[in-house]
This record gives sequence, structure tokens and C-alpha cells, in this order.
Amino acid sequence: MDQLIQLVEATQSRADFPEINPGDTVRIQLKVIEGEKERLQAFEGVVISDRGAGGSKTITVRKISHGVGVERIIPVNSPNVESVTVLKHGKARRAKLFYLRKRTGKAALKVKERKTAVKA
Repeated sequence: MDQLIQLVEATQSRADFPEINPGDTVRIQLKVIEGEKERLQAFEGVVISDRGAGGSKTITVRKISHGVGVERIIPVNSPNVESVTVLKHGKARRAKLFYLRKRTGKAALKVKERKTAVKA
């Protein structure tokens, strides 16, 4: 039974999904269906949480829109996720960044940037 579940998850998992950690700033292009029309909508924010593994892996992305905090839980393997772009790699010392919910203004999404070595 477990092998069958793993086989199905392997066929439906995404290979083009970049490595994302809490603290990273990402832009996710989501397919939105309005009536009969389909369009792409960008959701850009800071990853505050990731959970699960395999087919049930999700990430929680938070942004501030017109002074109001907006969070969206995005399934990694969803067919509605068109593309994911990592804009900045954040330096986080913990796995869940829920303390960002209490912050307002510029401090709400401020996470130090992680310096990565340049590969030559």
C-alpha cells in the first residue's frame, strides 16, 4: 500500500520547483480562473513556513497589501502553480517565522539577506 502511494506521488511531484526555505522572498505565478477566462496572478511575499513532504508539501507566503497582512498557503505540487521565482534568500534562524505577523510597517517583511558564495 505504501509503495503504491509513493508511486502515485512520484508521478505527480514537480521537478522544476526551486529549493525554498523560510525567510526567502518569492514570486509565485498562480493560475486564476474567472468565468471562462484563465489568467496568471503574481503573489510576492516572504515564506514564513513550509510543512509536509512529497505530494502534500505546502508553503505559507505572507505579504502586506494596502497595510493589511495577507497570507496564502500554496501547495507545492498544485497544477495551479505556474512558476516560482526566488527573489531573495533570507537568513532565518528558525523554521517558522510567525513572529512576522506581529510586526507592522517596514519591519513586517524585513528578514536579513543570506549571502551566498558566487560559483565561478
